[in-house]
Amino acid sequence: MYREKGSKFLAFAYPVKDEVRIKERLEDLKKEYFDARHICYAWVLGAKKDRFRAFDDGEPNHSAGDPILGQIRSRNLTNVLVVVVRYFGGVKLGVGGLIAAYRAAAAQALDNAMRVEVEVMRTFRLRYPYEQTSDIMRLVKQVHARIIAQQNEAGCLLEIEIALRETGRFMEQINRLTHKHIEVEEIALT
Repeated sequence: MYREKGSKFLAFAYPVKDEVRIKERLEDLKKEYFDARHICYAWVLGAKKDRFRAFDDGEPNHSAGDPILGQIRSRNLTNVLVVVVRYFGGVKLGVGGLIAAYRAAAAQALDNAMRVEVEVMRTFRLRYPYEQTSDIMRLVKQVHARIIAQQNEAGCLLEIEIALRETGRFMEQINRLTHKHIEVEEIALT
């Protein structure tokens, strides 16, 4: 908890994978802290950190959500939600005071949070003739890919997830097999 001129700022940091989980966390906090004046937050999602949001919840524009988002970005984090609950203490802090208080509360939450490193993964869809199944399975094993979905028919389909660090080797090996009618399509970076 962070205090400033009578106001209390309770800050929370959560690992999140998608906006559905973010909404659930926010709803839970709104129920628990129903009597708080403001529940401000910021989140960042995705390996490229290109999905994000900052919310001021009635505080002056950019005085709460942006400082929280700044703390997430300064630590180069993703898949994280930081929420700061404010109980008004009777003294107005001004925009500068609010920015400093929300920044400090968010920093405190992130400093105390346990960090979990998750490897960035890429997902590919492979289409290949059935006769190439053994070559493909050997390659899947070499690059430590995880099979997500598989269809073995005349024309086979395989969806795999590979660590980003292994994709160069994977693509190099696939290029050696392309003369054998193997199609590769990247589905996602997670």
